[in-house]
Amino acid sequence: MTTPPMPPAQDRPLRVAMLSYRSKPHCGGQGIYLRHVSREVAALGHHVEVYSGQPYPELEPGPQLRTLPSLDLYRDDDPFRTPGFSEYRDWIDALEVSMMWTAAFPEPLTFSLRALRALRARRDDFDVVHDNQVLAYGLLGLPRVGLPLVTSIHHPISVDRRIELEQAKGFGKFTKRRWYSFVRMQARVARRVGVVMTGSESSRDDILRDFKVAPENIRVVPLGVDTRLFHARPIPRIPGSIVAVASADSPVKGIPTLLRAFAKILTEREAVLTVVGKPAPGGPTEKLIGELSLGDSVRFVTGISDNELAELMASSELAVVPSLYEGFSLPAVEHMASGTALIASRTGALPEVVGDAAVLVSPGDPEELAAAIRRLQDSPAERERLAAIALDRVQKRFAWTAVAKATVTEYHQAIATADRQRTLDAHG
Repeated sequence: MTTPPMPPAQDRPLRVAMLSYRSKPHCGGQGIYLRHVSREVAALGHHVEVYSGQPYPELEPGPQLRTLPSLDLYRDDDPFRTPGFSEYRDWIDALEVSMMWTAAFPEPLTFSLRALRALRARRDDFDVVHDNQVLAYGLLGLPRVGLPLVTSIHHPISVDRRIELEQAKGFGKFTKRRWYSFVRMQARVARRVGVVMTGSESSRDDILRDFKVAPENIRVVPLGVDTRLFHARPIPRIPGSIVAVASADSPVKGIPTLLRAFAKILTEREAVLTVVGKPAPGGPTEKLIGELSLGDSVRFVTGISDNELAELMASSELAVVPSLYEGFSLPAVEHMASGTALIASRTGALPEVVGDAAVLVSPGDPEELAAAIRRLQDSPAERERLAAIALDRVQKRFAWTAVAKATVTEYHQAIATADRQRTLDAHG
């Protein structure tokens, strides 16, 4: 009896571990990316296990979730909390708290140490590890235990650091520098992990400039949109309604610009703004709303279901992405897929992503943004024209299945590279 030949390496199901130190389901691209890529890679026949810290992702059928709990020091309802003595489990927990107490952001580093420990114990269970922008020192130990590594960088956080430092004043500049001290670690790790995937040419240029990654190691793989969920719906658009999906207190997302523009709109017409995101109680966003006397005209929503989010996008008259920078912007593509007329900042990857399917405005300019909102509110024909272009662009360019296939190709190449290196090492 003869043994049947093994299938070619590229045809074998892979065992994939995906890593993400935090995975918010709707706000922030890491959790959204993780949910869709893990589903589609599993749908291609591969075994996928997702390792995440809090907040955990909402996964769809196919991949399995493995929780790597942190001390959850930045939970929405109790940020910068002091854990009780009984919560400490090991030295990594102590490191996490000590870094927070000294104004640093510990989650990428401490998650990477927990992930290395977990995967070292299961090194024979996986063929490849996919890092979702953790980029921390612990991950450099994975190739040493025989696990090839592929990394996604949605955009280098050095850009966020630069924008926030420009806006900080006095002692705030010191605390911001300390908070973003992990960026130096991410740059060092990015140069040593091998293959790096990113979603746009703009983001690739930023990674080359800020992280100094070798050009031959960067692959541009555009991201996708779940058109099963985000699509034009036979429901009426709410007159005067505007929607934005963004981390409410993150300066790079440009919510202050949108609020100032919206305040100008309210002086002459009725409108309502919905932001999918949650501002910190007493934080800068809440204070600005009070200063602008926006009252009940602005609402923030969080914790809504995927279907509620999709219905909100599809029922809004306008969508705005007011960011000061984006390495890709999944919300922009979701707005386009919903057939909602879009206004976006002329910055980062946004012009590359939206093409001629949106009105582009200068980032950080509330006057120009308010003028664009007025123009589209007054022109149903222009809104319909933009929506038609957007729907066509989504169908032609953005699909999660294609993202997954390109990602699996990178997995196979990383595995082959690791095999070649082991052969060279074995022969001296």
